[in-house]
Amino acid sequence: MVFSLQDVILKWVSGTYPLTEAVAIRSSTAIVILLTYIGLREGLHKILSRRWRALVLRGTILMIAYGTYYLAFPAMKLAEVVTLFFMAPILITALGHPLLGERVSVSSWLAVLVGFAGVVVTYWPKLSGSGDGLIGGSTLDWALLLPIAAALTYALSALMVRRLGPTESASVMGLYQNVMFLLWVLVLAAVFSTGLFPLTSVHPSLTFLLRPWSFDNGWDIAMLAACGPISAVGTVLLAQAYRMTEANFVATFEYTGLIWATSWGFFIWHEVPDLYMVAGAALIVGAGLYVLFSGRRAGSLDH
Repeated sequence: MVFSLQDVILKWVSGTYPLTEAVAIRSSTAIVILLTYIGLREGLHKILSRRWRALVLRGTILMIAYGTYYLAFPAMKLAEVVTLFFMAPILITALGHPLLGERVSVSSWLAVLVGFAGVVVTYWPKLSGSGDGLIGGSTLDWALLLPIAAALTYALSALMVRRLGPTESASVMGLYQNVMFLLWVLVLAAVFSTGLFPLTSVHPSLTFLLRPWSFDNGWDIAMLAACGPISAVGTVLLAQAYRMTEANFVATFEYTGLIWATSWGFFIWHEVPDLYMVAGAALIVGAGLYVLFSGRRAGSLDH
């Protein structure tokens, strides 16, 4: 729910401000909050981790994940982006065994397949060319690949938390993540947000990347700054959850984001999901709930 508020703000400004500026403001405020939290609760010496290379790598992977995720906002409905992004929990469950050796039951594998089928059903009109498509009519838009790339990289970063969790706190991981966000968007801004690239007849996602920085509207800047505390709270909560239990168990809870995305999209942008999206979402959420409750039963039997 916390992260869905950030999605709303970034989609709202995606038609006016560049991605690099939005993420830079968001990350700057988040860094201040996380530094204060670490200083008061853990001590600033915790920042000097011996595993800083892994933390930097995770932050870079997450920059790719969130960058591709946000770039899809101008070209797709909010619920569409979130639905495709929900390949991430499916991938987390699927990759948990080969990468971390986590036990995944046969029924959980079946649930993974059902969830993946839900993604296919959701986008069947666009995949088959029989629907309205995304940007550009019935032609399959390459923006469809952005949330898929986000899902894969996010899944990898989530599994890294399981390795880092025993020694690194959620707040320290969140700090490194936001520092890498800030560094990378400043580099991207130096290349793409200079105003040298033409914005006429450019894909909305590319416009979101290429648009020059602007500070004309104080309210918009304040909203972007609000993404900092939203991100800080959400990052710590999520990282803490992945530290406390198996990745495939935590991943099932992330499906609730689909409910929030659909609600925000309907009430703010009047985005109405079609029958394919409703059917696909039902398969995805149903598969997630099955994994959740089967995990609970397995845990009670183990004890």
